[in-house]
Amino acid sequence: MSDRVAPFVSDAPGGEEIPVVAWPMLFRSRITHRVRQSDHYPWWVLVTVLAGLFASGFTITIMAVSLKDIASELGTSATSLTWVVTGPFLALALTMPLFGKLGDVYGHRRVYLLGFAGFTVGALLTAFAWSGPALIAIRVLGSIPGAATGPTSMALIMRAFPEGDRVKAMGWWALVAAGAPVIGLIAGGPIVDAIGWRWIFIAQVPLSLLALVVGVVVLHETPRKAREPIDVAGAGTLGVATVSALLALTLGAELGWGSPVVIGLLALAPLALWAFVRCERRAADPLLPLEFFRRRDFTASLVAQGTTNFAYMGGFIVTPLLMENRFGFSVAATSLAMVCRPLSNSIASPVGGYLAARVGERRAAVVGTLLVAVSMGLFAFAASGELLALVFAGLVLSGIGLGGSAPSLITVVANTVDAEDLGVANAAQQMVAMIGTVAGIQVLSTIQGGSDAAGPFTAAYLVGGAVAVVGAVAAAFVHSTRKSSVLREADAA
Repeated sequence: MSDRVAPFVSDAPGGEEIPVVAWPMLFRSRITHRVRQSDHYPWWVLVTVLAGLFASGFTITIMAVSLKDIASELGTSATSLTWVVTGPFLALALTMPLFGKLGDVYGHRRVYLLGFAGFTVGALLTAFAWSGPALIAIRVLGSIPGAATGPTSMALIMRAFPEGDRVKAMGWWALVAAGAPVIGLIAGGPIVDAIGWRWIFIAQVPLSLLALVVGVVVLHETPRKAREPIDVAGAGTLGVATVSALLALTLGAELGWGSPVVIGLLALAPLALWAFVRCERRAADPLLPLEFFRRRDFTASLVAQGTTNFAYMGGFIVTPLLMENRFGFSVAATSLAMVCRPLSNSIASPVGGYLAARVGERRAAVVGTLLVAVSMGLFAFAASGELLALVFAGLVLSGIGLGGSAPSLITVVANTVDAEDLGVANAAQQMVAMIGTVAGIQVLSTIQGGSDAAGPFTAAYLVGGAVAVVGAVAAAFVHSTRKSSVLREADAA
């Protein structure tokens, strides 16, 4: 009789023999089955996705506030390292719609997990960057698989929740999306000073791996569209249009808006967009069906998201200068004061989601976007009258406004399209929000111009407020979920 441990057990259900080496797989299978059969499974999906969102999001602000230390260690300039922040934005704009479509065709779980795994590898490589150019390249290339996680994670949530509860889930999603960078902003400086910036990304790896393992266990694959060829021409032309627009906005403040490079990029963007429209009209299986834009809820929500982010993020960049140049705040005091805006955003997001489920997404979106517009007015009055209390009121009000409106606007888009198109629809709205963010930052910064005088600050805020009003008008055209369901049933009849 052999002294070795028997490689099989016979007490499994049905009496079948199961290899010992298969015990971990059996254990995981049982956990997976129990979780997926739970009545609370949609919330398991939400928590799983939010864990990944937090693991990937809390380092964003740490990188931004640590550029000077990183540049000093790598022997390069902080100015050149700004591409560590800008480069990933461009990579996301270039690849996000394609990954959204791939999720629709090949399964959102698969694309999400592969993208998150690639992002984790990029985080590990970031910790071992040996030069400024290497760090920029790693961050840009690592953000490409990370672009897959945004639209697919939202699609996984939308698939798990019924239409009436999606806005609640997106409230929590918006909380983590806004809250993770806040934690990075608060904790990043002291941690970098204590142990160095590289350890931030080393610590990010086990957090990401844990979120990845939980995702493998909890998430189930979503139904897929019929296999269809990927619209490469549409993806390419849309990518060129978006990247050229973002690059022009980014370089405009640096090179001047009259620079031939900037003018060329601004001319290229609409040409590439025109080519994209032609490609989509001819494609048998378009990347982003143009028919979506004929749906009132889809287009109005995208306009509202882009314009509201324009005002919100433009004000977020100009306000620190207001506090330092007009009110004499130090850099440290300004950073601490600015936390109240993303903090109020985080608190308002889940509240806004639950409130919208009761009063309707339309009302929540209109009120939220109007609050952002009012906050721009408060900033303008604060600049002209040197009233510090209005600055803090504006910070809190704009955070509440965006936090209250974002879950509703995101949900409206998801409820407008078929479930099989959630990936590309979510990618479209994230891309529009990103364009609005970059445009707001660059346009309002250019208007303010680094001046200490009240006039440029007031002008910048008034422009931001006017754009936010456009967002409020657009939000007034969306339907709430219950009304949208009635309209779809009437159309079907």
